[in-house]
Amino acid sequence: MKILITGSNGLLGQKLVYKLRNTTGVECIATARGVNRLVQQEGYIYDSLDITNKKNVEDVFSKYLPDVIINTAAMTNVDACETEKETSWLMNATAVEFQVKTLEALQKKNPNYKPHFIHLSTDFIFDGTHGPLDEEEKPNPLSYYAEGKLEAEKIVKASTLHWAIARTVLVYGIVDNMSRSNIVLWVKSNLEQGKVINVVDDQFRTPTLAEDLADGCILIAQKRAKGVYNISGKNFYSILELATVVADYYGLDKSLIKPSKSADIKQPAKRPPITGFIIDKAVNNLGYNPHSFTEGIKLLEDQIKAMGKA
Repeated sequence: MKILITGSNGLLGQKLVYKLRNTTGVECIATARGVNRLVQQEGYIYDSLDITNKKNVEDVFSKYLPDVIINTAAMTNVDACETEKETSWLMNATAVEFQVKTLEALQKKNPNYKPHFIHLSTDFIFDGTHGPLDEEEKPNPLSYYAEGKLEAEKIVKASTLHWAIARTVLVYGIVDNMSRSNIVLWVKSNLEQGKVINVVDDQFRTPTLAEDLADGCILIAQKRAKGVYNISGKNFYSILELATVVADYYGLDKSLIKPSKSADIKQPAKRPPITGFIIDKAVNNLGYNPHSFTEGIKLLEDQIKAMGKA
């Protein structure tokens, strides 16, 4: 099975490559814009791919004819999407159309070719009036980022491809060289330095370990599952509760965590107050079994130690 991953330099992309490389019966093709930034470069093929360049998409997809495409590439900085609308739409919607149209054309040319397109989506397509949510919930985006991601879902659903959409929530994890932070590291680092942090108590999520999200995508690929799947963590927390769990895990001073309201934080893009996912469909149909949030923190800690950065 040839599995092509877009956005392989990103957090989820890295986890997928590392889980799939050297896997028996799988040829892993990692693609991202520019050079391969992964530390481990054996056990898979790397090819440069700019998903916003239609010709580039056509060339790379024609070259490999992948059985499965996992589209993790996206512009995920929600506030940047609000201020850079053209780039955001190009990355999050138009680029998905380029991939879908290319695969449809290849499929038409070769009737035996049946690619499985797995697209990553987000809880931000909802307005956040209530949660946790199941796969049947009606989207109502509040931000430009969310509008682009919802448009991508519509493009995928309207295609003639064998498709699946994996929606997720607040992904956290460790990338190679720890080149980016996440909510766990942010809380830990600030509290260790004795800094007071303002944390919202009116946003609710089911935080998702990047390894779990990668496992969910791989299960969809292995089972050739079709349709929408919620792939997230199983614990439903306010962001304040989440920060408190991190503080408790490391034995740090919780009194430095100050509750605040979303309205007090000046951000260009509006966030849905309550999301979080009901994951029963993925658990029952795919055998998806995510870590608890505390188990996720431990996994991160083990990875940091292994990198010698603890």
